[in-house]
Amino acid sequence: MLDALSLDLTPVVAEQPDPLLFATVSGAHLYGFPSRDSDIDLRGAHLLPARSLLGLREPEETRSRMWDRDGVEMDLVTHDLRKFVRLMLNRNGYVLEQLLSPLVVHTTPAHEELIALAPGVLTSHHAHHYRGFATTQWRLFEKAAELKPLLYAFRALLTGIHLMRSGEVQAHLPTLLAEVPEAPGRLAGLIEAKAAAEHAACTEPSPARLREEFETLQRVLDAAQQASALPEYGSAYDALDAFVVRRRTS
Repeated sequence: MLDALSLDLTPVVAEQPDPLLFATVSGAHLYGFPSRDSDIDLRGAHLLPARSLLGLREPEETRSRMWDRDGVEMDLVTHDLRKFVRLMLNRNGYVLEQLLSPLVVHTTPAHEELIALAPGVLTSHHAHHYRGFATTQWRLFEKAAELKPLLYAFRALLTGIHLMRSGEVQAHLPTLLAEVPEAPGRLAGLIEAKAAAEHAACTEPSPARLREEFETLQRVLDAAQQASALPEYGSAYDALDAFVVRRRTS
């Protein structure tokens, strides 16, 4: 298995038509349950020149590249800074996890500044993102009976609960098991089982038992949102607007 932290993205960064502000590892590696055959999801932000936003042509706000390295599939997706910040302001927990991922493979001062601004976008409404993402993954689990969507579903609920209670974006499932008392203990064993294969089947416990635990965590998330000290609205819009303009014109 490739070590996500040891990746040398220098050639990839140099090949980008516009500056890459940051790239981090997301997906199963960030969530703490990669398998031997997991691909490596790289996510980040690039910076289009101002002229790309002024003409008639649609700007290339999202770019993606997939390639193979030593038999492992690499997947790089980046958004232009303005789009990335708009997603942040749209209460999108997914891009916050990318921005705040500790698995950093490329960084710049702009990345550090954006991290510093991130707390100003956190609101109690981020619970909706995690509730919705968990529900989508649960439906995939019901169709495929695989561990991957099951762990994604539980991870999303636990991240949402932890965020509502602490104001911290924590996407690493093994860490969440220790920090959220209501987390089902059986998830540790399911993480170990998933490590054997990306599409490992979930053979136990029963789907009914798993649904009961899933619905319990949904109620815990509801209660955590109602009791959360996070504000209803973010406070960083003006600062982020100034940040994007400054980075675009400097």
